[in-house]
Amino acid sequence: MYIPSKPNVPANLLVGQSLAIQSLRRLIESLAASTSTALITGESGTGKELVAQMLHRQGARADAAFVPLNCGAIPKELIESELFGHRKGAFTGAIADRLGRFELAHGGTLFLDEIGDLPMDMQVKLLRVLQERCILPVGASKEVPVDVRVIAATHKNLESEVAQGRFREDLYYRLNVLPIQTCPLRERADDIELLLNHYAQKHVLSGHKPIRFDAQMIRLLCEYDWPGNVREISNLVDRFSTLFPGQHIEVQRIPTCMLPPGLARIQAAHLARMDRPCEVPLSALYGEEEESWADSVSLPPGAQWGPSADQAEAHESLNEMAVLLGHMPIPVPSAQAATMPGAQAQTEASNDEINAVEQAIFLAQGIQTLRRPNFCNCNAPP
Repeated sequence: MYIPSKPNVPANLLVGQSLAIQSLRRLIESLAASTSTALITGESGTGKELVAQMLHRQGARADAAFVPLNCGAIPKELIESELFGHRKGAFTGAIADRLGRFELAHGGTLFLDEIGDLPMDMQVKLLRVLQERCILPVGASKEVPVDVRVIAATHKNLESEVAQGRFREDLYYRLNVLPIQTCPLRERADDIELLLNHYAQKHVLSGHKPIRFDAQMIRLLCEYDWPGNVREISNLVDRFSTLFPGQHIEVQRIPTCMLPPGLARIQAAHLARMDRPCEVPLSALYGEEEESWADSVSLPPGAQWGPSADQAEAHESLNEMAVLLGHMPIPVPSAQAATMPGAQAQTEASNDEINAVEQAIFLAQGIQTLRRPNFCNCNAPP
């Protein structure tokens, strides 16, 4: 008999309103009423464990334990003890009795994640447990009955694994009573904005507001195919929340090195359409605009690129002498073009003009030697 989930237990853990998610929710609701074994397949990061939790919370075993175990994370030598437990003295280091995951999940649900990584010898023992509903702890002489609903999950194609001899065919059919397949994020792009807002709330830093995404940034993220699926989008929002706490996220502000390669290529295309450089430097992380080499050099307070006051006065004195001598005035460099690194001179002089300037300089030096202040405009005493 179907027993609804308790009102104080959240049963819907999947974020999204796309057709794929709505169909998955309805399927979970239908299968939750059963206690038969279920097999969840799908790419990594698509929420297979969330689906298993929803099956548990919406079913008749919602008040009992939900016990997860990643079959690929347990060493081969320990997997039997983890699943079935052991008795004191069963092996070196077994100083006390220990319950396995099956006994811990008695009356509830056992979730076997990455079932495709289970060693072949353990596949035989698991098959027997599913058939007999009894376990034999390591070092025990008597079987222990268990009442457990088993939900398995894998990102592998188990039919292909069976064909290649890496997974038992009989165990595959024993597990695949109620099949469920999760949908990759690239096939439910309508949910991306909802997921961004959801994880912005989840990963918000203490004392800050959740980050917000510019409309163009959302379009960029919707173009990405998300090979890591929902787990990848969660990690990316966590990264943005740390780097830009409480801020507005824009395409041109995200350093290229902080994006996955595929997303970086999409960012480059967007920036090119905005007539901006296709790579955002790390300095943009701190709100610095792109600048030239000259702009990055620190100058003393009150100083600026170009001739100093003393230099300008010297040029003016030379101009006065040049006019008196019948030559063209010497051009005074502008503040923007005269001495700024990398700048190009805005005027060009002929050889005759250069010679005239040199003559004026030599004459000025001679006049200064004779201490003629009316020509050199210097501060030397008469």
